[in-house]
Amino acid sequence: MMDSNTATMGNLPRGIGICTTIPDILYLPELVFGGWSWILVATTLVVPANPQAWVMFVSLFCFCVTFIWMVMFFGRDAQHRGSWAAADVAYHGIAAFFYLSASVALAKVTLEIKETTPLNSQNYKLDISAVVFSYVATLLYFVHTIFSAIRWKSF
Repeated sequence: MMDSNTATMGNLPRGIGICTTIPDILYLPELVFGGWSWILVATTLVVPANPQAWVMFVSLFCFCVTFIWMVMFFGRDAQHRGSWAAADVAYHGIAAFFYLSASVALAKVTLEIKETTPLNSQNYKLDISAVVFSYVATLLYFVHTIFSAIRWKSF
């Protein structure tokens, strides 16, 4: 008999089970890399500010919604598994798209800064780090979307 906290790919985990199953184990790395992207962008002064504002919005929005989504998965009931799985695919797909657009904008601004800023400046190094963390967060959300879609199709 299976414990209520463990799950296979065809079941939605509940409770501590979200920390032990694919794709739900990706919640914590998404929060870490998204949070670091958010922090690194917030610490730099970049002109023009508009692409940076989009990056800040995406990273802050995804950080908050992912945390709320993780808490909802942690405490939800087992009814309506298919709709939860579909919502998981939809959210992570949108988050991956948002992060990809923010990562491209951040990389473009960073490349433009490279031409006017010495390569050893602190802001440039922080921007490079933010680009790397943003692309890693994009990859994590994309992988989460793929595995969530596989789980959703198994229902």
